[in-house]
Amino acid sequence: MAMAVRAVNTCSIFRSTASPPLYSFRCRLHHFGPLTCRSYPNLRLHFPICRPYGYFLSHGGVQSCSAHSLVESRMGLTSSGQLLEDKLKNQVLQKGLLLEFKKDSERVLLAVAQKADGKKNWMVFDQNGVTSSIKRQQVTFIVPGIDNFDHTEISDFIQKAQDNLDPTLLEFAWNELLETNKSVTAEELAEMIFGCAEPLESYCAHLLLSKDEIYFTVLEKKGCYSLYGPRSTVQVEELLRWKLAKEAAEQELQKFVQLLTSAKSMPSHSKPPKSSWKVEEKIQHKIEALEAYAIDACTSDDQKKTAGMILRAMGLAKTASSAVNLLVDIGYFPVHVNLDLLKLNIRVDYPDEVIVAAENLLSEPFDPDARYVKIGEQLKIGEQLSDIFTKALSKVDRKDLTHLKVYAIDVDEADELDDALSGTRLLDGRIKVWIHVADPTSLVQPGSIVDREAMKRGTSIFLPTATYPMFPEKLAMEGMSLKQGEVCNAVTVSVVLHSDGSIAEYSVDNSIIKPTYMLTYESASELLHLNLEEEAELKILSEAAALRLRWRRSQGAFDTSTLETRIKVANPDDPGPLINLYVEDQADPAMRLVTEMMILCGEAIATYGSCNNIPLPYRGQPQSNVHTSAFAHLPEGPVRSSAVVKILRGAEMDFRKPIRHGVLGLPGYVQFTSPIRRYMDLLAHYQVKAFLRGDSPPFSAGQLEGMASVVNMHVRLAKRLCSSSLRYWILEFIRRQPKEKKFRALVLRFIKDRIAALLLMEVGFQASGWVSVGTQIGDEVEVKVEEAHPRDDALSLKEVT
Repeated sequence: MAMAVRAVNTCSIFRSTASPPLYSFRCRLHHFGPLTCRSYPNLRLHFPICRPYGYFLSHGGVQSCSAHSLVESRMGLTSSGQLLEDKLKNQVLQKGLLLEFKKDSERVLLAVAQKADGKKNWMVFDQNGVTSSIKRQQVTFIVPGIDNFDHTEISDFIQKAQDNLDPTLLEFAWNELLETNKSVTAEELAEMIFGCAEPLESYCAHLLLSKDEIYFTVLEKKGCYSLYGPRSTVQVEELLRWKLAKEAAEQELQKFVQLLTSAKSMPSHSKPPKSSWKVEEKIQHKIEALEAYAIDACTSDDQKKTAGMILRAMGLAKTASSAVNLLVDIGYFPVHVNLDLLKLNIRVDYPDEVIVAAENLLSEPFDPDARYVKIGEQLKIGEQLSDIFTKALSKVDRKDLTHLKVYAIDVDEADELDDALSGTRLLDGRIKVWIHVADPTSLVQPGSIVDREAMKRGTSIFLPTATYPMFPEKLAMEGMSLKQGEVCNAVTVSVVLHSDGSIAEYSVDNSIIKPTYMLTYESASELLHLNLEEEAELKILSEAAALRLRWRRSQGAFDTSTLETRIKVANPDDPGPLINLYVEDQADPAMRLVTEMMILCGEAIATYGSCNNIPLPYRGQPQSNVHTSAFAHLPEGPVRSSAVVKILRGAEMDFRKPIRHGVLGLPGYVQFTSPIRRYMDLLAHYQVKAFLRGDSPPFSAGQLEGMASVVNMHVRLAKRLCSSSLRYWILEFIRRQPKEKKFRALVLRFIKDRIAALLLMEVGFQASGWVSVGTQIGDEVEVKVEEAHPRDDALSLKEVT
């Protein structure tokens, strides 16, 4: 009789082929002679090879056998070169068979075949008590020796199989099969290690083989049966090394999960700081993988895999939102983390070398547009240019406009000021205005390290929580920005208007000015309303703006003014930061005044560039086929603007000549008034300032086009970030309002049936909602907020009837 052997420490368990089935078998321990060992010196491992000899007691009495003879004589195993068909029989599915099938990519279930379901499928009753239809290809194993299995006993069968699984049995079998170069099926392995191929033993052998990652590999497969062969010693050593590394990694993962769990349970004020997660390299690797997964920025499959394992170990879904919530829960992300700021890789800090260069510009300024003359003596040969600044100087080549009353009007949170305005009425009754623009090119030169950094940013970014300036803050604030009561360098565009609002005369000059007032839009509107005699210049500017608007409309301009929301958030990293929200009407007199003067400056610069053949970033927008009169029936303001925006065509740029800007109603337009905040405006300054000095423009039209493509890419990302951030904080503001609060909502248009696009007037936010029958475009309705989810950019409204 042949025997099976199992090595257990220094003892072995033997069974005869006449033994009862495994689940009813009770072991008897026997002592064996000395064991020989197979060594793996590289891994410092030694595995015993069972060589039992002599006589021993078994279930059936005294027997004598060796494991080697068992392999060859009892089982009759064949070499791996034997045909698969000789070993594997493709059993036909029939009712009552106990089978294993693949439910999905991660689950394998045991089931009893019930009946055929068409030509290719079978109905089965699985271990969970579920009846389903499966394909033949899903079957991974048919338990041999069973013709009519009772499905109520599946769970008991599985439990008995699990209780008797011991992967160390495979090591014994591998040793023997490797030396004899034999292949094996599940049934043959059952005979070898359990002493019989009863259903339970065969299934146990199948489970051992199918889950094994070390000793055996599938040589061939036919249907639901597989032929396994022993791996080489070299392969096993490598896989054991891999297993050890895997187990170590799993231990590290468990430690990391414990850290996460502990941090989650802490109160918000006690959570570990972000920096603490990056002290230890292994922890840093995992937290960075989780962060990359949260913002969809994984740079390798390893990062994705690591993050997925962490989420799975934490019992969370493998989604970016789960990763975000986890990082918030442990305090690594603030509650109101700006994900787009991380995803878009926005530049928020300056390299040290740029900061140093900016400070040097402030400490040793040199204006290339001014001619310096030493008073009283000639500049000596070899004298450094910087020495000039230590002596009395006289500036020429800048027009002195410090006698003008200058109004700088901007939002109250503006950090730096780009532009200011002056106005007067000439003796002939015409209006003359001056648009003074900050002059950063008096400090920064094209191609310098500070200029290159500004180009990489493309624009200043103004978020509710922070401002990220295009230039280093100190340089922008102290060296470039216009300041009240101080003499400032500027580029001044002066324009005389015809009585109809068109341009009669214009000039462009380097200048010095002395801003008189720094006003917010609210304070400027109040001054206009008061109509003070001493502020006649502001009234003249407002009159000029009205003339310009009428003239532009006569030229086909569209009015796109609407409500604009501004938000400033104090302490944004706090769970409940203070939100200051206010809504501005772009049709407000002060906002209209500033807008019209900026547009006027853009038209004058485009004309100046065209007349002097200066390559500039000329902006245009093709005229719509729809005339403005088509919207005359709609209420003026947000409703009409919303309809107009829907039919606007895409903007265009030309770098050689002006192109018509149909929306503004202008023959040409160049953005020029924000050179501290917008790089394309700065490029226009470089070009114009060179011409004013009598130099050739630093950039050709082709160079401008190439630079613009790079800059506009950064600007698009910045606009996306600003838009998403603003929407998030408006929704957070709305979410905090009392449930019973009612909002005024203006019906902008109908989307489908009674679903309308609504503008919430108190917060300047557009959303959609169902409105009652009879409601028309332009009507106001009252709505309540049912749900607001800032992170999901979702708002649910319900009309109050």
